[in-house]
Amino acid sequence: MGKASLNRKFDALRAKEEAGLLKPASGSRALRKMMSNQLAVAGVVIFSIILLASIFAPLLTVHDPLKVDLRSMLQTPSAEHWFGTDRTGRDVFARVLYGGRVSILVGLGSALLAAAVGVGIGAYTGYKGGWVDVVALRASEIFMAFPQIILVLLLVSITGQSLMNLIIIFVLTGWGPMYRMARARVLSLREEEYVQALQSFGVPTLKICYKHILPNALGPIMVNITLTTAMFILAEAGLSFLGLGVPLSIPTWGNILNVAQDLRVLQNNWWLWAPVGAVISLFVLSVNFIGDGLRDSTDPTLQG
Repeated sequence: MGKASLNRKFDALRAKEEAGLLKPASGSRALRKMMSNQLAVAGVVIFSIILLASIFAPLLTVHDPLKVDLRSMLQTPSAEHWFGTDRTGRDVFARVLYGGRVSILVGLGSALLAAAVGVGIGAYTGYKGGWVDVVALRASEIFMAFPQIILVLLLVSITGQSLMNLIIIFVLTGWGPMYRMARARVLSLREEEYVQALQSFGVPTLKICYKHILPNALGPIMVNITLTTAMFILAEAGLSFLGLGVPLSIPTWGNILNVAQDLRVLQNNWWLWAPVGAVISLFVLSVNFIGDGLRDSTDPTLQG
């Protein structure tokens, strides 16, 4: 009885196919799987809202994040000041929006630059091998031998507080994991038959490496970029909270949190730290959700 029912279903599907009612799914399979992941979609929405709000901050607030107004000190959230004001009368909502520009620039920009350096070196040395691979591998091990936060603190204390210095330090301390991942992927892909065919046709090494092998290794690298972005944003917030990150004259999420070092502020002026803390948490969570969605949609072992 069960077999007859199954045959009828197959006959119905065959009839629909012959009638042209069944059409192959259009678009990328990875994109469809990504869109079916509710957490990943929620992450994209939250990420987009915070990013666009930071970019278009002048359209969302009329207040200057650096303007001091001593007559409006420590005002609670209101219709005029949505997140209240700080101890010098600056609008906290405006500082959160404009601070997002710098914090996202530091996090995302550092992650992309670290990926460019690490992937560029790892893809070439992994394919080429030889002494070049050995030198690059030992260099990455030197940077990865130290705990990253300790190395960042050491370099910041040596070079001083600066936005550009912080980005450079994040790139120096973050390229190693990207390099190791790209190298491992290229080492496995260079033995594929299509690579050997390209070699037999005399295709240049750089073209084989970056045009034919690297695109097939981008899935896990993209996931790593998202996770590194979240890590760098948290690192910037932590360093600025300690007074070692971006100079306090520049509004960033970490610099806004810097006022939370005072116990009286924590107890009596919650609006100085709670809104920016919530924004940082939501942004980092959204980036992690996007990373998980990319991993599930690009990993062939997890394809359904």
